[in-house]
Amino acid sequence: MSTVSSERKQAIITLLKQNGQVKVIALAEQFKVAPETIRRDLQELESNGMLRRVYGGATAVLFQNHEAPFVQRQSHNQREKAAIGRCAADLIQDGDTIVIDVGTTPIELVKAIHGRKRLTILTNGLSVAFALMEKINYGHFSGKVIVLGGELNSEQQSISGILCEKMMRNFRVNKAFISVGGISLTDGISEYDPDEASMSQTFAKSAEQVIVIADHSKLGVRAFSHMLAFDEVDTIVCDTDAPEGWIEHLKETGVQWLTAHVDE
Repeated sequence: MSTVSSERKQAIITLLKQNGQVKVIALAEQFKVAPETIRRDLQELESNGMLRRVYGGATAVLFQNHEAPFVQRQSHNQREKAAIGRCAADLIQDGDTIVIDVGTTPIELVKAIHGRKRLTILTNGLSVAFALMEKINYGHFSGKVIVLGGELNSEQQSISGILCEKMMRNFRVNKAFISVGGISLTDGISEYDPDEASMSQTFAKSAEQVIVIADHSKLGVRAFSHMLAFDEVDTIVCDTDAPEGWIEHLKETGVQWLTAHVDE
């Protein structure tokens, strides 16, 4: 059913309020118009401050300079995050020392860890720590968990600050799994909270391999605080293929892109 432009844009805003994001192809099919028409709609809505365009669609502009609280993000892109978690967990080997960042995607990574032995896992995420405790109690992996101490951010369920960074600098790990606010070719890897960005930088400096875990809504996004240059990352795990325009840059920088397959 075709709709006039103003009605279509209002419907897009309604979908954004309900779901937090929209995709160009899905909208084009729903409104029976060309993808180019939807892209023009999104561009106009963005110019009016109604949404933020990202690769393949748009997200709601609810938190422009900071990230939504942890509990509000748990159900957002849940299937995609679960797929990313499973794909990232495959990178963990017996005997690894790893650090896992804060966030909802890292929790999905923890849920997917099965059968690994002699792991040493560090984290500054409270929810991540509780999830790890459950996994050990149920015998899903063996090893030990170190919770980094410092200043508590109750809204994001994280620990950061000078004390936390100082503690982390005492360790060297094989792999750092980092959750991010945005990934951009021009601006690199970014995060909304400066303290969390600084903490993730410390993780990256302590790791042999830096693995970014991020769903498609983070692509093309520049968050408030710069974290890492694009070429400071070893692997990106995402629920969609790399944007076509990024392929050459990935080859030049040597960054590996892993596409996680989302269950239907």
